[in-house]
Amino acid sequence: MKQRSSEESKRFLKSFLTRNEARLGLSIVFVFLAVSIIITITGKSLLPYDPVKQNVGPILASPTMAHLFGTDNLGRDVFSRIVIATPNDLVVSFIVIASSFLIGIVLGAIAGFWGGILDEILMRSTDVIFAIPALILAMSIAVILGPSLVHMMYALMIIWWPPYARLARGEALQVSQKNFIESAKTSGTNTLTILKKHLIPNILNPMLAYATLDIGTVVVVYAGLSYLGLSVQPPTPDWGAMVSAYQDYLISAPWLPLLPAVIIALVVIGFSLLGNALRDTIESQNIS
Repeated sequence: MKQRSSEESKRFLKSFLTRNEARLGLSIVFVFLAVSIIITITGKSLLPYDPVKQNVGPILASPTMAHLFGTDNLGRDVFSRIVIATPNDLVVSFIVIASSFLIGIVLGAIAGFWGGILDEILMRSTDVIFAIPALILAMSIAVILGPSLVHMMYALMIIWWPPYARLARGEALQVSQKNFIESAKTSGTNTLTILKKHLIPNILNPMLAYATLDIGTVVVVYAGLSYLGLSVQPPTPDWGAMVSAYQDYLISAPWLPLLPAVIIALVVIGFSLLGNALRDTIESQNIS
């Protein structure tokens, strides 16, 4: 069984890596992850300039070798500010996705397997959250808690789990009707073991594909809320906040708002390519 599983994993990985989308997406994501890890470990010591120090260069200087992304209206190095903000955006996205994934797969698997009142409670709970536009709800929660990175993360975690629970429930309903689940039930296997060893492993693949695609969505939503001033506060750099702070210079110094916006777009593209490649590979390998 283990040998068969290993062979299937190798075949899956080989099929995944032969896709151009996967290779390009991995390249983009790897760069941002590497930058995040390095900055998290070393802080700002490796940056060419202090990201919050003013007048490290001339005001509104265009990109040069001395300042790769130019300088802003306070003479701060834009490249250093964008780099130091990278871990914030990615960490928030990963934590929101991971928590939503775990909550969703547990609740959805249990509701889909047992049905009845548990399924009804889950469906009605998600209906309540879906009834309110997600961005409006996140903004309201963030305003109530107060603007900060941690509070923004809490706000996104509260609104982000229902789609995962719905997806897990739908997959669990299909898997629970299969013969090997029925065999496990009739053989006297306890429910927890069935969920852990038979049901949840068989709904992981579509959940992982969805989660990979969804990371880019969290990045965009978080950047939008940061743009509104609901995340980290000045002078701490953040991509969305930088777009907001620099938008008045779109004509005189267009690189200021455009560069952080391009960085956001690159992250979204990278994870979208990965998610699409993962989904297509799952479908081609008939893994569900």
